[in-house]
Amino acid sequence: MFKTRMTELFGIEVPIQCGTMQTLSRAGLVAAVANAGGLACLPAATFATREELLDEINRTRDLTDKPFGVNVSLFPALMPRPPEELIQTVIDSGVKILETAGRNPEPHRQQIAEAGLLHFHKCARVRDAAKVSRLGVQAVSIVGIECGGHPSMEKVGSLVLIPKAVDQVSVPLIAGGGFADGRSLVAALALGADGVNMGTRFIATQECPAHPVFKETIVSSQEADTVLVMESLQHPARVLKTPWSEKIIEMEHQGATLEELIPMIAGKLSRHGWSGGNLNEGIYPAGQVIGRITDIPTVADFIKRTMDEALEVRERLNRLLGTVN
Repeated sequence: MFKTRMTELFGIEVPIQCGTMQTLSRAGLVAAVANAGGLACLPAATFATREELLDEINRTRDLTDKPFGVNVSLFPALMPRPPEELIQTVIDSGVKILETAGRNPEPHRQQIAEAGLLHFHKCARVRDAAKVSRLGVQAVSIVGIECGGHPSMEKVGSLVLIPKAVDQVSVPLIAGGGFADGRSLVAALALGADGVNMGTRFIATQECPAHPVFKETIVSSQEADTVLVMESLQHPARVLKTPWSEKIIEMEHQGATLEELIPMIAGKLSRHGWSGGNLNEGIYPAGQVIGRITDIPTVADFIKRTMDEALEVRERLNRLLGTVN
């Protein structure tokens, strides 16, 4: 169908990654993506102990025999234990795919390489993508300003970011920020990417453990219903526009310190909203692509629909170009 360097590297069927989404990326969602032919990762930083992470890996294995990975965030504030310990847990578990994100993974490359893991790193700037590709990682993931979660302070959109990164990266490249269907998947491939990272789109699926209120909010929202918070901390995050997130922006404009902002941006508030449906407190990562999400399908139905649409786009392009299969 759409065989790319990404599908061949990870042994998956479709060039689609479900973005790693904190406590939403649990066994049910990760396995559903794997069974549908895509790639998803469990987020190591959201498990308090080694045993909890190993248990979730085993639960995922009970639900799928397809490849999946584990994400290790290198942001200090998100690490329950030192990264080398988290990476060792992944190694001990037998999972062969490791996603890192945040800071430079160079200090951990020897440990990862000696264990023979397939290592890809997620970043938001072209120069970071180019740098990590020279470190020996097997793939690079890069996200544009449209993405939910953390883009870069440079605020470059995917249409410019992706082809520029492709020109400076020799390994497979996964593109994130604005992708939600077959049309946008083909666009990423046309720009030179080997696959796409979709986060927000997978929240609005039946297997995602987010509260129904959160899912319905995504479906009813438009592309302008997100904002960037934490820019004053040089760590921007695109989140749903709510009175809470707009209050954070107001505080930042007034010169609030990190200590003053912490009670507003604490992750535990968001976890309560994701599970309980109260979105009046906390910040909720979501990309501008919410304006293109209109339903809540199963993961399998969504991926099949995406690939069917991608094939239709390919046929239309073939007709426009005057070519045949």
